[in-house]
Amino acid sequence: MGYVFDQKDVRTELQKRVAADLTDRAKKKTDFTDMPDGVDDSAFLIGTKKTTSLMGVWISIAVIAIILLIVFIILKVQN
Repeated sequence: MGYVFDQKDVRTELQKRVAADLTDRAKKKTDFTDMPDGVDDSAFLIGTKKTTSLMGVWISIAVIAIILLIVFIILKVQN
């Protein structure tokens, strides 16, 4: 037979201190608003350029080529 403990949101002093410490740490992390986000000003972006508007054309050409290749393979398998 087991024991059933009825603990109704009773927090020990240690649990209260840990919870308060974690909330303080979380608040301190969000206080750094002047820090860079790490994307736009990262070193790996040096020397790169933004995608042009022709990317849609290249993607559509690639999709059409893949569809034509699949149709070609299906037609060759049927013969």
